[in-house]
Amino acid sequence: MKMFQLHRFALPIVALVTLAATAPLSGCKRLPDADANRPETARAYPPASRPVSDLAGNQWSTETARDKRGEAEEIMKAAGLEPGMTVADIGAGEGYYTVRLADKVGADGRVLAQDIDEDAIKRLADRVARDALDNVSIKLGAPDDPRLPEDSFDRIFLVHMYHEVREPYAFLSRLRPSIKADRDGGDYNGGEVIVVDVDRPFVQHGIPPKQLFCEFEAVGYQLIGYMERPELGGYFARFRPVGKAPLPGKIKPCELKQ
Repeated sequence: MKMFQLHRFALPIVALVTLAATAPLSGCKRLPDADANRPETARAYPPASRPVSDLAGNQWSTETARDKRGEAEEIMKAAGLEPGMTVADIGAGEGYYTVRLADKVGADGRVLAQDIDEDAIKRLADRVARDALDNVSIKLGAPDDPRLPEDSFDRIFLVHMYHEVREPYAFLSRLRPSIKADRDGGDYNGGEVIVVDVDRPFVQHGIPPKQLFCEFEAVGYQLIGYMERPELGGYFARFRPVGKAPLPGKIKPCELKQ
């Protein structure tokens, strides 16, 4: 079973790339110049067929307040997280989930913390080094590509960040190969993607569940679990890849759903 190695993402971060800013698209139809403000690497995929939330920063609530609600513990339990697993924390920010995932998977597990914010990555690298989290690695991602190693992860967490993904079809398509494949042949034992988000308008930093489900389905994922958890900050959804991933030109973008 292929797994990423810690030394591939060594700390501290010494080389960061410049990320191109992209503008949200609010309609389903592509205008003649629709690709002008998109990364070239995303243009083979359909553009977002919905508004995209602006980046909200990395500290929407204090860690103490989130722990009082039992947020991380409940989410990890619902995700079926166990010691020894390999997980990714996408949009890791200041590391609230990163440090708790690291504790949960233990010394035999691995956590890859990823973000597209270079400053957040540097601060998180300092925190990981300061707390001597030997089972955590750090990686800089891109708006249209999480840049994860293939066939590596039991769980990939997208917590309060998916509504900010500006290239959802490219992003989710490139996420798929990093999920561990099911090799059992019986009960499913492959990897899953865990999404925590809020059911509210995009301009208020949320995404309606129907829109989320549609976008994941469009690139070959199956919804396997969903629950409303307002006391934990929103809703919780689990996805797994099914079948073959559609080619970029075969992906049908979702109509805007509310």
